[in-house]
Amino acid sequence: MKKFLFLGVCAAVLAVGANASVEKGQKLYLKACKSCHGNGVKGAAMTTQAGWDKLFANDAAAIVEKHKNDAKAASFFNGPSFKGQMQDLHDFLKEYGSDSGNVPACG
Repeated sequence: MKKFLFLGVCAAVLAVGANASVEKGQKLYLKACKSCHGNGVKGAAMTTQAGWDKLFANDAAAIVEKHKNDAKAASFFNGPSFKGQMQDLHDFLKEYGSDSGNVPACG
């Protein structure tokens, strides 16, 4: 019984932690991406969950490349802030990718 209770608590902690990352990613998206790509619903639906995985592979090299001609975006994606928050943004976009069936609560 203790073992099952422990596993349940661990699962709950992991779920809350994963959700926190999605929430952080949503805040980052709204701050850094919304002005060009629209609200979170529109932005996350730009590609599938697998598509987001590909774009964020190799330290998000594909995203950096796609934004290289936009000085403001390039500065963000090449800066230290993005490197530290990249996983949060990835988690948000993947959670609400076009094939996820999920819709963010607040744009």
